[in-house]
Amino acid sequence: MTIFQRLTPRACLLIGLAIIAATAATLLAFGQPAICTCGFVRVWQADVMSAENSQQLSDWYSPSHFIHGLLFYWLMWLLFRRQPLQLRAIGALILECAWEILENTPMVINRYREATIALGYSGDSVINSVFDVLFMLLGFVFAWRLPVWASVALGLFLGIVPLTLLVVR
Repeated sequence: MTIFQRLTPRACLLIGLAIIAATAATLLAFGQPAICTCGFVRVWQADVMSAENSQQLSDWYSPSHFIHGLLFYWLMWLLFRRQPLQLRAIGALILECAWEILENTPMVINRYREATIALGYSGDSVINSVFDVLFMLLGFVFAWRLPVWASVALGLFLGIVPLTLLVVR
């Protein structure tokens, strides 16, 4: 048994919180705003063309992070099925936090500006990134608790419905 297998659930929770805090600190060091530069926090930002997109707690991209959680659960299960669930969750958390950091580098921000409708995109607010990570963790928990067919159905639903609603708008 390795030291990682002996970690208590509480220790894993503290490690997870430290990873999220380090991610937030990194994004702040990059110069990302803590909250929307508009000065207030909303639970949901419905307008994908708004300057507040990727600045509020959740937006049209939030379901994609939930899907990351579904996918990361299965990836961690395939690669590390003998490891305790909480260690696999930490692995998924590290992947998602690494993505949030990479996503807010000048290289990726400029790529989004060139290739998408996000012409004025300047990266995510820190609070949006933290909630993206929490959406991923929620997806991870759902994948752990749901049968495989339900995880697949939920992933397809969350991938198709938001896209369909955005196209119809």
